[in-house]
Amino acid sequence: MAELLLELASEEIPARMQERARADLAELLRGLFVDAGLGFDEPIRTFATPRRLVAVVEGLPHRRPDRVSERRGPREDAPVAAIEGFKRSLPPEGVTVEVREEKKGRVLWAAIREPGGATHELLAERLPEVLARFPWPKSMRWGTGDARWVRPLRAILCLFDGGLVPFTFAGVESGTTTRGHRFMAPAPLRPKSSAEYVRALEGAKVVLDPAERRRRILEGAERLAAAEGLRLVRDEGLLDEITGLVEWPVPLSGRIDPAFMDIPAEVLVLTMRQNQRYLALETPDGRLAPRFVVIADVEAADGGAAIVAGNERVLRARLWDARFFWEQDKKQSLESRLPKLASMVFHEKLGSQGERVERLVALAGFLCAFVPGADRILAERTALLAKADLVTGMVGEFPELQGIMGGHYARVQGEPEAVARAIAEQYRPKGPDDRCPTAPESVVVALADRIDHLVGFFAAGIRPTGTKDPFALRRAALGIVRIVSENRLRLPLRRAFTAALEGYGPRFAEVDRASLVDELVRFAADRLVVHLRGEGVRHDHLAAVLAVGLDDDLVRLQARVAALKSFLDSEDGRNLLAGYRRAGGIVAIEERKDGRSYRGEPRRELLRAGEEIALFEALEAASPRIATAIAAEDWTGAMAALAALRGPIDAFFDRVMVNADDPELRVNRLFMLSRIRSALGEVADFARIEEPGRG
Repeated sequence: MAELLLELASEEIPARMQERARADLAELLRGLFVDAGLGFDEPIRTFATPRRLVAVVEGLPHRRPDRVSERRGPREDAPVAAIEGFKRSLPPEGVTVEVREEKKGRVLWAAIREPGGATHELLAERLPEVLARFPWPKSMRWGTGDARWVRPLRAILCLFDGGLVPFTFAGVESGTTTRGHRFMAPAPLRPKSSAEYVRALEGAKVVLDPAERRRRILEGAERLAAAEGLRLVRDEGLLDEITGLVEWPVPLSGRIDPAFMDIPAEVLVLTMRQNQRYLALETPDGRLAPRFVVIADVEAADGGAAIVAGNERVLRARLWDARFFWEQDKKQSLESRLPKLASMVFHEKLGSQGERVERLVALAGFLCAFVPGADRILAERTALLAKADLVTGMVGEFPELQGIMGGHYARVQGEPEAVARAIAEQYRPKGPDDRCPTAPESVVVALADRIDHLVGFFAAGIRPTGTKDPFALRRAALGIVRIVSENRLRLPLRRAFTAALEGYGPRFAEVDRASLVDELVRFAADRLVVHLRGEGVRHDHLAAVLAVGLDDDLVRLQARVAALKSFLDSEDGRNLLAGYRRAGGIVAIEERKDGRSYRGEPRRELLRAGEEIALFEALEAASPRIATAIAAEDWTGAMAALAALRGPIDAFFDRVMVNADDPELRVNRLFMLSRIRSALGEVADFARIEEPGRG
């Protein structure tokens, strides 16, 4: 068995494209081998650095096996011209033709033997085709050729079993050499295997494996931080990006000019992250430290002193700009900026940001009634000022800081802390890993922002489609779900969505509001399903509860699902579910056979066996208990009422013949089984509960 080593060396590959490129290269090679009938060891190993994309495939055979393919021809009694034409279409050698008996007659079939060949010859022939199909998100042409690559391709290393696989792609001929770090070790290297290749690159100042580069970056940065009694501000996305920017990571520590430390920490961190790709450091108590870590891609003779000095100088220039925006923005109050929002379009179908602020104020006032501890005056003040920072210089420069800067400006200008905090937290949670707001006014405004957003776009006829959701409507709904769930808010979503819709006035007068609100509740319920499934809740339990009715109280929905799970995990629950399935199965079979429904009330005077009388009485007693428990939101009590049915149902199936000879008695007993389905169906649709091991 042999090994394929392929390296495609180019100018800098954008960091954001490297992981996808690795997966795409593996998939293209896998398709090539499968199509050629070549076995190989899985998985295909791929690597990426800023200047190279690499694949290693092990366990390839030296030769391709012979393959036989078949081709169907005309019938044996077809015209001579058709038969001759079929034979002419076949290869001149390696073909046998036979006649096979089929339903419509005797048909000609050709077996075509394709002889195998040397694997390296196949690779030489097919690799250019494979590379030409590479699906870069963005690619370019250079020189006079037509081939495309993410950046100009400079060299190709391609070895099979240590020997050259000769081919040309994008005007570059494959070879047997590679090069190390372009500054520290540019001399040619001649590896004979992937193991030798990795060792040679390591010796030439290139860490091939992205995971290893990331580990070295993280450990080096943490070591520098610890040496000064500080700790690294973890930023996984930035670590991933830096990993794709260097081949030989060298962490260095620099200083932030103390004159800039009175700028809000978020501004400093974002400036370092977005403009310079620096890692921030903080003190043990969580305050931003006047230090940063820069990851160089070279070992400098002076230990990196000049690199650090240059980066400190660039950072100072960046922070002067940030200071200018900070100082200028503070000269004007948030409230004085509100008129400018009238000329800022939120969306062409939803009006301006100024109109949106008016809606948010009204909606915040409505929501205060459902958020314990919320002060209506403070919540409405927050909603009034929440979007004012959109017209500040700082947010114009750094849109990611909207809300956060508004909170800082509110504090500077003497707004109550609750207002400043709520302005800063209005966009939380920003993602699945972000925390939800918990302060009452913060909760109110964060909910108002998402509810208005969701209702407006749905009313305008704009909805997510497939994987496309340009206005982040799924994220808005999931934010509502998380805020409501994590704060245990008893918020009736129908009323909230209706109140938000009323805020648009006559804008959507033609919309069927009742249908739209129902659609919005279903959309939120779908996001709840996604959220709870992510926490390990079984989808069939959710489906069983949601099927009973579209409840717009998310907290109540979750309580019902939790109670159902607990019940089904018990012996009573499991046995009752088995009885339900048995009853439902019998009724379904008899309904199909008889062509009628057996949904109805059994007649007491037709009860004969003691077990069916006991079941009838148990059902009569359970129904009001279930209804009372549901009305009181006592889900445990509702499940207990169901559990009381287990014994009578078991006894009924053990002792009573449902399909009795007496037709009237048979029908009455089928009504009894249907009554079991109805009683359990008041709590959940047990038909949606999957068999053990499938949920």
